[in-house]
Amino acid sequence: MSNVFKEAKNTVQAVAQMAMMKAVQLAPDSFIPGGRSDPLIREQHGNIGKPLSRLDGPLKVRGAATFAAEFPIDGMLYASVAFSNVVKGRISRIDVAAAEAAPGVTLVMTHLNAPKMASTPLLNSKPKAAGNIDLPIMQDDRVHWNGQPIAIVLAQTQEQADHATSLLRFEYDTEAAVTTFIEAKANGTDTGVMRGMPLKMESGDTDKALATAPYTVDVTYTTPRQNHNAIELHACTVAWDGDTLRVHDASQLVAHTAWSLAQVFGVEEDQVRVTSPFVGGGFGGKCLWWHQVLAAAASRLSGRPVRLMLSREGVYRVIGGRGQTEQRVAIAAQADGTFDALVHTGTAAVSPHNPMPEPFILPVMSVYSSGSLKFDLQIAYVDTLPNTFMRAPGEAVGSFALESAIDELAVQMDMDPIDLRLKNEPEKDPLTGAPFSQRDTEKAYRDGAERFGWSERAGPGARREGEWQIGMGVATATYPYYREPGGAARMTLSRDGAVTVEIAAHEMGMGTMTAHTQVIADRLGLPLDKVHFEYGDSFQPGVVRGAGAQQTASIGASVIAAHRELVGELLKLAGNDSPIAGLTVDEVGGIDGGLAKLDEPGRHESYASILARTQRDDLVVVGTAPPPLETQHWSMHSHGAMFCEVGVNAVTGEVRVRRFLGSFDCGRILNPKTAASQFRGGIIMGLGLALMEETQFDERLGRIMNPSLAEYYVPVHMDVPEIDVIWTDIPDPHTPMGARGIGEIGITGVGAAVANAIFNATGRRIRDLPITLDKLL
Repeated sequence: MSNVFKEAKNTVQAVAQMAMMKAVQLAPDSFIPGGRSDPLIREQHGNIGKPLSRLDGPLKVRGAATFAAEFPIDGMLYASVAFSNVVKGRISRIDVAAAEAAPGVTLVMTHLNAPKMASTPLLNSKPKAAGNIDLPIMQDDRVHWNGQPIAIVLAQTQEQADHATSLLRFEYDTEAAVTTFIEAKANGTDTGVMRGMPLKMESGDTDKALATAPYTVDVTYTTPRQNHNAIELHACTVAWDGDTLRVHDASQLVAHTAWSLAQVFGVEEDQVRVTSPFVGGGFGGKCLWWHQVLAAAASRLSGRPVRLMLSREGVYRVIGGRGQTEQRVAIAAQADGTFDALVHTGTAAVSPHNPMPEPFILPVMSVYSSGSLKFDLQIAYVDTLPNTFMRAPGEAVGSFALESAIDELAVQMDMDPIDLRLKNEPEKDPLTGAPFSQRDTEKAYRDGAERFGWSERAGPGARREGEWQIGMGVATATYPYYREPGGAARMTLSRDGAVTVEIAAHEMGMGTMTAHTQVIADRLGLPLDKVHFEYGDSFQPGVVRGAGAQQTASIGASVIAAHRELVGELLKLAGNDSPIAGLTVDEVGGIDGGLAKLDEPGRHESYASILARTQRDDLVVVGTAPPPLETQHWSMHSHGAMFCEVGVNAVTGEVRVRRFLGSFDCGRILNPKTAASQFRGGIIMGLGLALMEETQFDERLGRIMNPSLAEYYVPVHMDVPEIDVIWTDIPDPHTPMGARGIGEIGITGVGAAVANAIFNATGRRIRDLPITLDKLL
C-alpha cells in the first residue's frame, strides 16, 4: 500500500472517528455509561478500601499456584527453539541429521515439514485479534529479523531438546537490511497511527509563538530500545484432542488468543481453550507471539502434548519490547509562566511487520493547557522484531521528554517547577474540549510537596554531603482511563447465599481477584467467604485484555451489568408475598446477604430465602457491559506528582536514588495494600528506565547483544530506596466503583523526576536515557 493511500485512508478514518467522538461528547450525560454514578460510590459496606492481603497469596507461598510451564500431561514432550542469526534473507540449507539422531529426540520441525498455518491476525485488526507480527509462521524459507524462530526440537526432556537444538546447522543467502535508526530515518518516515487515528495535529501557530515569546526551550531527548523481563519466562503447555486444542498459557488476553489460534489452525473458536490462572508478570509482553503457535503446530505434528518455555535469551529474540525514540519538545511561555506553545514531535523506530510506534506524544495531548499545540509522531522502519506494549507505552518515555523540558523552562525562568506546571493546569481537555470526569492534580502536588519536604530544595549544585551532590526533582505522572468493548460476566447465585462470578480476565500479580472479590462482596451485600471470583479461561464470558490499566473498569462494568440482570431475575422470583415485592432494580441494593429497599432497609429478603421459596438450587445470569462511550464523553485521566531525591558521587559519577514519593490522583482506591504495591512496582520499573535499562543492539548484525539479566540491567534491592506513596482517594463519579486503573501510571514521570533531580544536584542536564555514570563524569 503506497504511503499516499495509507495517509488518505488514515485521514478518512480519523475524520469519521472525530465525528463520532463529537456526537458522543454532545450527548446528554444520562445517555452515557457513568452518567448515573455507581451506587457503590455512596454505599459503604466495609470491604472496598480495606487493605486485604491477596487471596492467592497462600497458594503462591506454598508453591501450589500452577503456572503455564507447570501443568503435567501424560506423554508430554519438551520443546527447544532455534533462532536465526542473520537479519534478512533465505535459509538455503538445513542440516537436521545430528539433531534427529540425538538421544530422546522425537521431532525436528522446520518450514520444510511444519503443518499449514495462517498468519496470526494482527492486534486491533479484528475485535479478538491478538497477533503481534503479520508474517506466516514457519511456512517458508524467509528470515525477517535476527532471532526469528527457524526450527523447533521436541524431546523427552528439556536438556535433550536443548542439546539437539545446538546440533542444528543452517546456511543462509543474506539480503541487505536496515539495522540502524539513522538509516531508517534517512529512508523516509510515515505518520504513526494509534487506534486508527494519525498521531499528528496542530492547533494555533506554534512557530509564531516560539519566535515571539520571552521564554522558550527547544530541545531533543532520546530513549533506547528496552526489553521485557518478567520473572516468569514466556511459556505454554499445549495438547490436541482431535481438532480440539487445549493451551495452558501465560497470557494477558486469553479470549483473544483462543480466537486467533483458531484462525491460525483453521478450527472453530470453541475448539480452542486457553487458560491462564497465574501469570508471573506481564507488563504488556505476555500476549500472543510465535512460541504458542509453534508449540501447537509441533504438538499437532507429533501427536503428543508439548511444553515450550522460552529461555531468557529466547524472550529477547521472540518477544517485542519498547521501541527507540528521538523526541523534540519546544515550549514558549510568558513571564508569568503561561504556555503560548507546546510542541512534541519526533520519530519512533518500528518493524515493517507491525508498525506499532511507541506513542510518546500521548502526555502532551492532555496534561497542560497552551495557546497553541502541535504534536507529530513519525515512524521509521528497522528490520527487527516488532515493538509491543511495555508498561505505559508512550507515556513512560514521552513524559521523560515533556517533563524534563518543563524543568528546563522553569530553571530558565527561575520559577518553581511545581508552580509552572500548576499555572498551566487546563480547565477542560486541551485537545477535545471535553469536561474532565474528575481531576485533582493540584491536590496531588500540594499533598506530595508537603510530605516530601519540597520547600527545602536548594538551587542546582548547592547541596553537598562529602563526595555526594544532593538534588531534588519533580515531574507529572499521567495515564488515561481506558475501558475496552466486549466486557461480560456470568454470575451464579447459590441457595446457600454464595455467589460465583466468572469473567475471562487475568491475574498477573496485581491483585485482580482480591480487589474484585471485595467489590462483589459489597455490591451483593455478602461476606468475603461467600464470594468466588473465577477468571483466566477463554470459555468464560467477556473479551477483556489485562492491559492498559483497563481491567478494573472492564470487570467492574461487566459485574454491574450481570448484577442488574441478577437483581431483575430475583425480583421476578420474589413474587407478591415478598417484602421487596413491586420494587425495581434501581430501588434495591445488596444488603446483609439479600436484597433490601435502599431507603427502607427493613424491606429485606435474603437470597437464600428467595431461592428456597421458589425451589431453585441456583440462579445463573450473564450481563454484558455497555460500549465504553464515557471515554469520549468526558476527558478521563489519572495524574500524579513524582518527587525524587538523588545523590550523585562527584568522583565516580554514580547515581543513588535516596528517596522517592509518588502522590497520585487515580479515583477511588479499592485496596490500599495491593494499590501501594502496584504504585511502587511502577516506580521501581521507572527507576530502571531512568538509570540502567537499555537493549544493546549490534547494528552491524542487527542482533540484540545483551539477552540476559546478567547483561541487561534492571533495579535490584540495593538500587531501590524507600518509596512512599499517597493518593487523593477522590472517586471519579463516572467510572465503575469510582475507580481508575493504576497498573501503568507508576512508571510515568519517574524518568524525568530522576533526571531533574540529577540536574538539581549537579547542574548537568542529561537528555539521553539511561542516565549512566559515564554521562556524568
